[in-house]
Parts: sequence; structure tokens; C-alpha cells
Amino acid sequence: MRLHYFLSSSFFFIATLFASAQSDDSKSTKKDTTWTTDGNFQFLINQAAFNSEWQGGGTSNYSANVVVNYDINYNKGKYTWDTKFLGDYGINKTKDQEFNRKTNDRLEINSTVGRQIDETKWYTSAFVNFRTQFDSGYMFGEDADGNETRTLRTQLMSPAFTQLGLGALWKHSDDIRVNISPVTGRIITANSKFTTTQGYEDGDFFGLDQGENIRTEFGASVNAFVKFKLMENITVGNVLGLYSNYLEDLQNVDIDYTLNLVMSVNKYISANFTFQAIYDDNAVQGFQVREVLGVGFNYNF
Repeated sequence: MRLHYFLSSSFFFIATLFASAQSDDSKSTKKDTTWTTDGNFQFLINQAAFNSEWQGGGTSNYSANVVVNYDINYNKGKYTWDTKFLGDYGINKTKDQEFNRKTNDRLEINSTVGRQIDETKWYTSAFVNFRTQFDSGYMFGEDADGNETRTLRTQLMSPAFTQLGLGALWKHSDDIRVNISPVTGRIITANSKFTTTQGYEDGDFFGLDQGENIRTEFGASVNAFVKFKLMENITVGNVLGLYSNYLEDLQNVDIDYTLNLVMSVNKYISANFTFQAIYDDNAVQGFQVREVLGVGFNYNF
């Protein structure tokens, strides 16, 4: 099943990559401007309310989500430097629930620098990727009296993933690029309180050994980014990250794919759909999937 999802998503991503490249050759021309930036801020909110006389069923609730997506690109001569910042945080509150619950929580920075090889679209490259979350994550349940409980599972910097690598970058434009790094180091960090709980076994928390707060890996990675205009006022962004650890379970490829669809109504109002799928066998034996759909305030900068 994991292979089926991987092949399907890879085929879709590659098809999108080359279709975008062929339909947007004008963007491959080098820009005179050394620095370019492109960003988007969104505040999405959903709410539903029912009074006590409502007979159709339902529970009053609200949810809010903030999304920041910002790109910084440098192009001059044979050198290129692309940096992307992704921030996403959302909460949900349902009537009679004691605690708010997160719907999204992501903090990620990707930065790749390259030097062009002759007059091709290939560059020698170096990259850094950092990923964690803004807020604590909990597992919810009930005690013997039926009261809602929550148990801390994750928090800011626990876990945190840092990757550094050397390789080759294929860059069609600022909006279409793929970085291949056969030499990638990855560091996973966490507060040791997550690895010293009663009954903890090596690897239970994102692969960390008992009592440890750092795990180091060495492997290969592929990172790709494709952004294109589907039609007027509709923009699609795709981010794909693949990683394989040479030192342990080489065949288990970590997958992180995000699709972000932005549909602009006008300068300040937009609808946003986000889909993310993660496979990391050190975290859970299966795909982690999230979807977010909302309408709200939008600002481009």
C-alpha cells in the first residue's frame, strides 16, 4: 500500500513538473533583478453555531488557521540561491470540549544555493532544510470519571529535523526546481523527557534511543518545488521531499508531499486548500495525512 501511494504521488508530481516546464519556458530566462521575493499571508476561519432548539443535530464549533508562505530568490551570473519559508498553524474549538485542538502546525525553512554548470539548467548545489512545529501536540482521552484528558506528545523543537547536503540542482525557473543530494546528513533532536518515559524502548520517539536527545543519520535526499497558475486567480504549489537513510532500513523512503491550492476572489479574499501526506516509519507505521479547506483574508507581499 505504501508503494502504491508513493508511485502514484511521484507520477503525479513528475507529470506536473514537466507539464509546467514545457508550458512556461519564458520563465527560464535569467532575470536582470538580483533579488526577487514572493509571499502570501492567509487567515482562514470557519464557524458553525446551533441553538438548543435545533433538531437537525450538530455541535457549535469554530476553527481558525494562519498560513504564511514566503519565497526569496537570488540570481546573478552563474549563482542562484532559493529560500522558502512555510508557516502553518490552526486550532479548533468544539462546544463542551475542555481543550482546544490543533488542526495544523508546521514550521519549515528550505534553502538551496547553486553554481551553474556551463550554460545548462544544472547547478552544483548545497542545501539546508529545517522542520519543526510551533506549539505542543497532545493525545486526548478520558479519565475514569469521564473528564477529558490530554497527554503531551510533541512540542516546539521536539522533534526538530535538520538536513544538510551536497548534490546537483536542476532549475528551470524560480518556480520549478529539483535538488538531488546523494550526500545528506540529517539530525533529529528532541527534549530528553520524551525518551525517558516509563517503558520507553529505543526508537519509540522518531527513532531516538532511550534517554537520548539527538539522532544522526546519513543518506540521500530529493527535494522538488513546482508552482504554477492553473487558471486565472488559481495558483497551485507543490513541495516534495524524499529521504533515505544509508545506515538503517535503506529501502524505507521518508516522504513529505504538500499541495497548496490558492483561489483568489480578489486582493484580500481567497479560498485555500492544503493537502499534506507524510510517511516516516520512525514516527508511525503508515501515512500521516491532513487536509485543510477554508475561506478567509489573503494578502500578497
